[in-house]
Amino acid sequence: MQNSTLLQVENLSISFVSKNKKTEVIHEVSFDVFENEILGIVGESGSGKSVSSLAIMRLLPEKVSKITSGSIQFGGKDLLSASQKELQNIRGNDIAMIFQEPMSSLNPSMTCGKQVSELIKKHTSLSKKEIKKEVIDLFSRVRLPNPERIYKAYPHEISGGQKQRVMIAMAISCKPKLLIADEPTTALDVTVQKEILDLLKLLQQETGLSIIFISHDLALMSELADRVVVMYKGQIVENGDVEELFKSPKHQYTKALFNSRPSMKTRLKKLPTVSDFVKDTVNKTVVTSEERLKRHQAIYNRPPLLEVIDLEKTYISKQGFFKPKTQFKAVNNVSFNVYQGETVGLVGESGCGKSTLGNAILQLDKATAGIIKYKGEDITNLDSNRIRSLRKDIQIIFQDPFASLNPRLTVGQAITEPMMVHGIGSNAEERKAKAIDILNEVGLSKEDFNKYPHEFSGGQRQRIGIARTIALEPKLIICDESVSALDISVQAQVLNLLNDLKENFGFTYIFISHDLAVVKYMSDQLLVMNKGEIEEMGEADSIYKNPKKEYTKILIDAIPKGL
Repeated sequence: MQNSTLLQVENLSISFVSKNKKTEVIHEVSFDVFENEILGIVGESGSGKSVSSLAIMRLLPEKVSKITSGSIQFGGKDLLSASQKELQNIRGNDIAMIFQEPMSSLNPSMTCGKQVSELIKKHTSLSKKEIKKEVIDLFSRVRLPNPERIYKAYPHEISGGQKQRVMIAMAISCKPKLLIADEPTTALDVTVQKEILDLLKLLQQETGLSIIFISHDLALMSELADRVVVMYKGQIVENGDVEELFKSPKHQYTKALFNSRPSMKTRLKKLPTVSDFVKDTVNKTVVTSEERLKRHQAIYNRPPLLEVIDLEKTYISKQGFFKPKTQFKAVNNVSFNVYQGETVGLVGESGCGKSTLGNAILQLDKATAGIIKYKGEDITNLDSNRIRSLRKDIQIIFQDPFASLNPRLTVGQAITEPMMVHGIGSNAEERKAKAIDILNEVGLSKEDFNKYPHEFSGGQRQRIGIARTIALEPKLIICDESVSALDISVQAQVLNLLNDLKENFGFTYIFISHDLAVVKYMSDQLLVMNKGEIEEMGEADSIYKNPKKEYTKILIDAIPKGL
């Protein structure tokens, strides 16, 4: 029997206003949320899912956005005609929201306990002592370790997963009827993500609250939601019971979202993208184990390009004037080889040491002990001149392309300036011609040469970052979480591009990520890191089929599998 309707969104249309120009971004969207259910809203960046949820909370900036039609009914009350005072009572009390990035939602200058206490104080008449007890009880309910310690801790003193739990505690503190969770696990490790999903399900079962869970990952929805709404370009293209939707998706976009993520069962030569499904050009060619074996025989039948031997990186911190120094070993006794034309996958949770290891190889952060050899030469203690020439051969593609691109430089300048530094091209015209060729190679155009980074989407900015990297004709590229911030379909495009470039230019990759599905798809050899050490290493498919270590099994089990 269907529960009664808690929230009803009908024919909602929203426009963004800029310089007297109106652009409709949400087109007649309608959906219901029932009591005691989890509704999933899925779609990529720009699909309208977050804008719709902010409209429910009436949090859209009025200067640049306008709800042009439709209604939003909550518990029989029209939210669009509610006064600001009524909305203040509804927010937190009846409808609460948790966001993607907890650090930007928490006040860094206040303890976690005080932040939750202030919210309870505002909405209840409990005494100071009762509020403190309530907050510590809430921290226990959201499975925070040592709630008394977290009560006194500042946000920077706890992990990302713990910060998200504090946000959830804050959201449920006034016992809301509806919780809107906007991409609350996107920035988290796969194991922490699973813990947060399990926690939300448990809270929903215990309290009977309704949840709108927003994500770009359909596989994630299958593990949480009762019903799913699929949004694309501001419209709902498909909705229904989660099992039905997974068994027989009808819209091409829904099919694309399902299939753009690397499968853990088969290894496709090319990952399908949304445009492949729209144009019906999906390439279903599978890479066979025989093909992989033949490829590996060719790769490993030569000396290694890079050798990492007993590498260690220790950080020393001084606690205070009279307190002794403390040591933290971020990388401990790590050894492995990388061969030309190979992709080595480096996977593990945040804090396991994988980025520190990448920085040590790049000589951005010197190793404390051990040896790094490149083409047989020890590069561990090079002088600054030799390091500069090595930079051309060993390059990095960062996680956040916007942060790594200078907003004041055009795309052309961002690509040609490093070329000039490293003596590539004899003059400006030659460098420009080469840069335009590279832009075409990464799926951009000649016209993009004179544009600025802010004029591009996240996926396009990542392509610019890749173009800048390959312009130096490197031999080894370290990809540090290069696709983790991208939508599923854009991620598929970038992974295909990296594989194509590897094929065309003979690149070698060290591919760092916390997403085991992506790492397995990209890798020949897989290294699993845990607490600064290599927990397990071997051929990528073999490790996934038969993990030997418990930690690897936990990582694999935490991957959303779909129904």
